[in-house]
Amino acid sequence: MNTDPTIIRPLKAVLFDLDGTLLDTAPDLGFALNQLLIEQGKPELPLDTIRSVVSNGANAMVSLAFNTTRDDPEHNPLFLRLLDLYRLNIARHTRTFPGIDALLSSIKQHGLKWGIVTNKPRSYTHQLLEHIRFDPHFDTVVCPDDVSRGKPDPEPMYLACTQMGCLPIETIYVGDHKRDIDAGRNAGMKTVAAQQ
Repeated sequence: MNTDPTIIRPLKAVLFDLDGTLLDTAPDLGFALNQLLIEQGKPELPLDTIRSVVSNGANAMVSLAFNTTRDDPEHNPLFLRLLDLYRLNIARHTRTFPGIDALLSSIKQHGLKWGIVTNKPRSYTHQLLEHIRFDPHFDTVVCPDDVSRGKPDPEPMYLACTQMGCLPIETIYVGDHKRDIDAGRNAGMKTVAAQQ
């Protein structure tokens, strides 16, 4: 792909991370983790404590709650059970962050496309997006299942651009984690860091 930064091209698309950027999924992830703690006879954790590691994924949440690493024999069963509990409660409290709906409408009003590039597996992403219906509708969704390497590798960013018919240098990527910013930069996109 031609990502020569000396060529001035108009903006054609905006891509977003999903969890922590478009959607506040921490309450449902926190609910699932606290359900797991209750099952294991342990006290619940405050949502603010859980929120601090949510962007690092379910493995980090299990490590926080049970003081384990991925190498510990008890870690993977806890991880799998957390995913089961999350799937059962995936859209109980999840909402778009304030201002997101207006932002997406503005993007469309300016004739731009928009899409999602997430490290959330496709089965969870699609289940969540069945409950949270964006208006205007997205033009593409890229999950780690669609590529050989997820963010911060630029591969999912390139795929999203291909699907939307634009170049990375015509695209902005918005995310809340360092790997999001790295992925956008690695693909030659302009990047914006979202803060909660």
